[in-house]
Amino acid sequence: MTGKLYGVGLGPGDPDLMTLRAHRLIAGATVVAYPALAGGDSFARAIAADVIPAGAREIVMDVPMTVDRAPAQAAYDKGAAEIAAALEAGEDVICLCEGDPFFYGSFMYLFARLSEWFDVEVVPGVTSITTCAARAGVPLAARNERLTVLPGPLPEAELRSRIEGAESVAIMKVGRHLAKIRSVIEALGLTEKAMYIERASLPEEVVCPLKAAPEKAPYFSMILLVKGGDPWL
Repeated sequence: MTGKLYGVGLGPGDPDLMTLRAHRLIAGATVVAYPALAGGDSFARAIAADVIPAGAREIVMDVPMTVDRAPAQAAYDKGAAEIAAALEAGEDVICLCEGDPFFYGSFMYLFARLSEWFDVEVVPGVTSITTCAARAGVPLAARNERLTVLPGPLPEAELRSRIEGAESVAIMKVGRHLAKIRSVIEALGLTEKAMYIERASLPEEVVCPLKAAPEKAPYFSMILLVKGGDPWL
């Protein structure tokens, strides 16, 4: 009998936003796996730290944050091999993933490597988009409206064209791309309709209009842009 792999979404950062199922699975874990910045801490583990049992074995995947994808892919290859060994030994593995595992989540890379050979269950988590909308007080879509999700690293021309054709926009992974994104939104005359949110749900959270946003942004930051007036009324 092989073990089962659980890809567990932890939500955006506040441990209170973990689902009950995520909490139960982590609390009963004997093997826990999670990504960490190479040579640094793991945000995923920090969210679940108070729930992980003291005796649980931990598989740490050191994932470099580089433009070159090869080092990260190698880290997931190594992590998948360690997880596979635990599963083949009959142990269940709880893999921690901030946010939702299948929404820009790191777990999807392990899923691609392991789901063909092992039983895998994905436990959804509260997404950063819904958290940012809640914290900013910005309803994103109503009735037949469309929500467009864009990654900040997109080229400037593509960002502009996609924002132009959208109704509501969530721009993720803002980070070092803030100046570029701000410039595009200003050129479109939409700055007054944009909100900036960083580290949503955490003690250091920042929520403000884009025009009041800081000059630099962390990776965990987002811009919400709703072109219409009050579509929810």
